[in-house]
Amino acid sequence: MTNTEAQQFKSLGLAVINTELDAISALRDRIDDTFVEACQYFLNCKGRIIVIGMGKSGHIAGKIASTLASTGSPAFFVHPGEASHGDLGMITDKDVVLALSNSGETSEILTILPIIKRLGVPFVAMTGKPHSTIAQSANAHIDVSALKEACPLGLAPTSSTTTALVMGDALAISLLEARGFTAEDFALSHPGGNIGRRLLLHVSDIMHTGDAIPQVSNKALISDALIEITEKGLGMTAVIADDGSIAGIFTDGDLRRVLAQTIDVHTSLIADVMTPDCKTGQARMLAAEVLELMQRHKINALLITDDQQQLVGAINMHDLLRAGVV
Repeated sequence: MTNTEAQQFKSLGLAVINTELDAISALRDRIDDTFVEACQYFLNCKGRIIVIGMGKSGHIAGKIASTLASTGSPAFFVHPGEASHGDLGMITDKDVVLALSNSGETSEILTILPIIKRLGVPFVAMTGKPHSTIAQSANAHIDVSALKEACPLGLAPTSSTTTALVMGDALAISLLEARGFTAEDFALSHPGGNIGRRLLLHVSDIMHTGDAIPQVSNKALISDALIEITEKGLGMTAVIADDGSIAGIFTDGDLRRVLAQTIDVHTSLIADVMTPDCKTGQARMLAAEVLELMQRHKINALLITDDQQQLVGAINMHDLLRAGVV
């Protein structure tokens, strides 16, 4: 490929991005009273938000339905072509319909529009033609028109699908805020992915407990601590005081410092070389919170305590890796 050809690809790519940016910027003026009215219909919906659209608008409609559903507004996509062959039964009188059509004249939507009207459900439209049939039939119409498509032929849906997608996100996030939707609510609808693991997984779910916790007395020798670290495999051990409280921690890093000082591990007490006042976490903390704590203090392992500051568990970076939190 020549430099000229490479530059042409870059120029074409930038032209597309700039055209779509202009289309998105124009949406700012359309966050108006009609947008608020549409949000109110969705917020008052006692059923589901039924999102419909054909072709590329259908793909965008499916994504908007998915975003709404995952952010606290129950929604699903209905194919308007299938709707006239039985899928209209999915729509109840408690629902709200959101229709996407750039032209505002999509025949498959116009075919089922009388049935939607007969159900008496609110009908919200997002079109690129405010004077189209679908727009004029809507209880609330949101203008998502784009001045021009990014396609040089002006044919392939590009800017028009981008504006619809962005407006759909604006609706979904506005509703999320209005409903007081929380991060934990979001995680409950994403239990299988990284988001769910980060927002639902607690330290108590993955920490080592009972006999698996490495711990030695503060009167133990360094050699005793090394045996405990080796047996438990967490790269550290807790050091416990006579009253059962945590006196400190001894880690692989501490061991390296001990060896650098040529201290005799068979005669020296662990209390003399441990790290006192060590960082601890609690079992009720999110695993993601513990990860942030460990990264901030540049430590690879953490002792876990209860509300009385008694040792109840231990966790290291490998545990977080295995759990998919990192």
